[in-house]
Amino acid sequence: MSSSSKKILSYITAQALSILGILILAFIIRTFGYGLYQVPTGSMETTMLVGERFFADKLTVQFKGLKRGEIVSFNDPKYNYSKNYFKNLWEHYVHGPSNWTKRVIGTPGDSVKGQIIDGKPVVFLKKKGEDKFNKLDEPYLNKFPLIAVAEPNQGRFLVYKSYDPKVAYDKQKFYKLKSEDVMLGSQRAKYYVGDSAVRHPGTPLIEGGRKVDEFNVVLGDTEYWVMGDNRLGSSDSRYWGVLDRKFVHGKIVYRIWSLDSNSSWWIKDLVTHPIKFWSKIRWNRCMQSVN
Repeated sequence: MSSSSKKILSYITAQALSILGILILAFIIRTFGYGLYQVPTGSMETTMLVGERFFADKLTVQFKGLKRGEIVSFNDPKYNYSKNYFKNLWEHYVHGPSNWTKRVIGTPGDSVKGQIIDGKPVVFLKKKGEDKFNKLDEPYLNKFPLIAVAEPNQGRFLVYKSYDPKVAYDKQKFYKLKSEDVMLGSQRAKYYVGDSAVRHPGTPLIEGGRKVDEFNVVLGDTEYWVMGDNRLGSSDSRYWGVLDRKFVHGKIVYRIWSLDSNSSWWIKDLVTHPIKFWSKIRWNRCMQSVN
């Protein structure tokens, strides 16, 4: 091999190792330092809306316990994780279950109780070391009703979205709605799901004859009770039980930007609708801290 060929090979090798090193460093930072998340469902409305992108702190949660009231991201607790150690690590940190986001209601040692009082769901909390339950003040709960909407172009049969009944469908501040999608959603809710077209805040959630808002649990040393701010549209601890600390990998701290879209890739919206795209950005919800 000539000297010039050796120099070229040496250069290529050096560049390849540099790129590999950058990728490994980026992976470590992305996995254990911070995370970027997109909201896929309305379980945290109106604190978090579908289409919003968030920054999550993954570093401090590795060393500190989670605090009551914090919004955390975690791996799907219902996922069938592999018993193989290395595959399990891959599922937790690289690719596997979906990411969920909920608010911490109860921390280890707490007792959490849900009741329906005067027709409204109420959460009571007895903190670790205390003797009695106190009604939990929850100012973050979704205060807007949900309306059934058909999304034929999104591959989703029916969704419930937060809306302001005093504002026209196409002028909504959370999601711009089309009257035909609302009408079809109402029909589907009634005839196929057996549900009301509108869900009002503070209404008890009953599914399969079970009162979802009634529960009573004492949390163990590594267990948390988490719930979505949108209680009428959230699959949370009320359904699948306590959340083990091992599934938690981040704390949501900052909203980067907000786009009224279900698309996983914002660039797709920009290319498909280059003019309409800019009107879909919720400018007043961009670049904000979240709590």
